[in-house]
Amino acid sequence: MPPEPLLQALDLTTLTLFAMVALVAIATPGPTVLLALANGSRHGVRASVPGMFGAVLSDFVLVGAVALGLGALLAASEFWFSVVKWIGAAYLAWLGLKLLRSQGSLDLSETGTAQAGAAPGRLFAKSFLVAVTNPKGYLFCSALLPQFIDASAPQWPQYVAIGLVFAGLDFVVMLGYALIGARAVRLLRRRAVLWLDRSCGAALLALAGSLAFYRRGAP
Repeated sequence: MPPEPLLQALDLTTLTLFAMVALVAIATPGPTVLLALANGSRHGVRASVPGMFGAVLSDFVLVGAVALGLGALLAASEFWFSVVKWIGAAYLAWLGLKLLRSQGSLDLSETGTAQAGAAPGRLFAKSFLVAVTNPKGYLFCSALLPQFIDASAPQWPQYVAIGLVFAGLDFVVMLGYALIGARAVRLLRRRAVLWLDRSCGAALLALAGSLAFYRRGAP
């Protein structure tokens, strides 16, 4: 789609307001930014980019789901909400346990070679699955996005514009977290990755517990 129709789909004020609200939500530590932090510390910023792309793809899935009404389905169906919730909680718990059991090994060579096992496809899939199996994301987008959509105008161009802004902000925030992780490694060296892995693992386990006890009616 050409850029001009996208720019016309939502006025600049609406997009700016949406960007401000979305930035606060995205920058708040959650599963994908914690993974970006851990990946940056263990593999370096460049090797972490595929994981960021996985999270960005999930952003478009979430926005598309809201446009298709799937977010409303999760809000209305206890069964499907529970299915997505428990899949997401189990996956987060598994990732958290893996990070807690990490030995903090790291390749600190001058060439900056990524740590063995940092397969781009694996990092991409991990971040994508973490985000796309979190029902909070669907409910959040279902509550937030329609407030910035003009129902009297074609809606798909508006959702595309919002999706691009949301994904762009998400990528920038994750890049910032990955840079922080990589910087911590340079400063702290040997114990940096172990400390970050354990911290991120504990945080992911806490998020898994929070998700397990989350109810659709929760604020």
